[in-house]
Amino acid sequence: MAGVAVEVLGHRNCYSPATTSTSQYHVKRPPRWPSSTFRGHSHLLLKKSGSRQCLEAPVHATVFTIRAVFWGPRKTVEPREMDVLLGTFVLTGSDPEGLVKEDRSKPRKISLSVISSISEVSSEGWDACAADGTAAERLNPFITHGFLSSLEESKSCCKGWGVAIRFLVLSRIAGHLCLNVLIWICSHSYGEFVFDHSWADAYYSYGSQYYPKLQCCVPFTPVTGQRILLLRTWFKDQVFDKLVWALKELTAKLQVSSLHITFPSEDEWEQMKKHGFLQRIGMQYHWINRNYRNFDEFLMDMKQSKRKNVRQERKKISSQKLTMKRLRGDEIKAKHWDSFYKFYKNTTDNKWGRAFLTRDFFHIVGGKMGDRVLLVVAEDGDEIVAGALNFIGGDTLYGRLWGCLPRVYYPSLHFEACYYQAIEAAIEMNLQKVEAGAQGEHKIQRGYLPVTTYSCHYILDEGFRRAIGEFLVRETDQACCLIRFFFESFPFPKNYLRHYPPR
Repeated sequence: MAGVAVEVLGHRNCYSPATTSTSQYHVKRPPRWPSSTFRGHSHLLLKKSGSRQCLEAPVHATVFTIRAVFWGPRKTVEPREMDVLLGTFVLTGSDPEGLVKEDRSKPRKISLSVISSISEVSSEGWDACAADGTAAERLNPFITHGFLSSLEESKSCCKGWGVAIRFLVLSRIAGHLCLNVLIWICSHSYGEFVFDHSWADAYYSYGSQYYPKLQCCVPFTPVTGQRILLLRTWFKDQVFDKLVWALKELTAKLQVSSLHITFPSEDEWEQMKKHGFLQRIGMQYHWINRNYRNFDEFLMDMKQSKRKNVRQERKKISSQKLTMKRLRGDEIKAKHWDSFYKFYKNTTDNKWGRAFLTRDFFHIVGGKMGDRVLLVVAEDGDEIVAGALNFIGGDTLYGRLWGCLPRVYYPSLHFEACYYQAIEAAIEMNLQKVEAGAQGEHKIQRGYLPVTTYSCHYILDEGFRRAIGEFLVRETDQACCLIRFFFESFPFPKNYLRHYPPR
């Protein structure tokens, strides 16, 4: 059953979709930003759509509220035949780095192939590509073999959840694995954090199928990072172009509606534009470490009223006799993971929640990546009552999941476990920033700055591609406006923001 749909229909003072769009198709529902009133430069028409219950606003308004409602049934993935070999290509040019020693000038043949399990690739080979695709200090734990194999082995990614994982791999050259890409076929948009439900609604309104689609991302993980993991070799740019061509061919061959690359690096985002991908931006909130020696030094950068509010929230933890602990590696026992899974289920059992991760996932990832895991727990006496799961990257602490027991409410515990403990840990470990996950404008008043995130979208149907492209132009204007608005409401003095302008 469809829920609430909101149409973005353009600038004309008319309520007929036929007269408010230059395209054959109309894309519904504006970006899923937090509900906020702000002043924009372009107009949105939020109106009734068919039999759906919708919000309505006049097109001439310049102050408005954006709201969005998630919709969609759970689906399963239908089996799709996929060729193991996607193509063979010849690389031209010389090899100044000497990767292939026998003849540096001889053209090299490479082949793109698809495997169905990450276990078919050694952890050393996969991680070599993951580490070489970016600077070592920016290592992203979510693209490592340990994290992805934990998802697979725990059955957190399977057809029963509406996803089917495939790993696109470039064949070896002189014994070297040169490329890894994670793609998956999915029949829904849950757990992606780049909201395209209105696009699916538009497809179905015109009798077309949006699902299944191809997705290139880390499942259920809204963290920016390399999506195409390439060794830095003399043929890197050629391989990138060949890969993108092969991905587009695969999209057409499988007869899916589209290919989506979510949370790529900014460089990948820019490169995809020349290959015909639509560009989209989003927003998250990150804390920046200005070489603070302790938490109090960070607070001194904030306005006095905001600093007072943070201290009051932290005092509530001790007044409730709660004990906060940060656990790593062998300090995290099986009982901690069992407790945290209960917290996770309590969170996902709420409205619109989806428990994609199994209990086994937490135990497996803790065993494989213990040195990269930071588990914050809150104890009330001898009982663990809440927890926040973080992963440690090269220069970043990534906040991922939070949960607590349902029977008792502890004021300010969420802020302490997810935000303040993460900031303290980042200062102790001399990390550059904390990425606190998707959404949540309440993070701003606690020291987290809005930053831009990216996604790329390849839409096969020309009509829908044109309509979605027009929608994204308007959405981008609103996103930039919203980021500027949030910067104006920061808890920091103006001289602080000179060092961190809106991005």
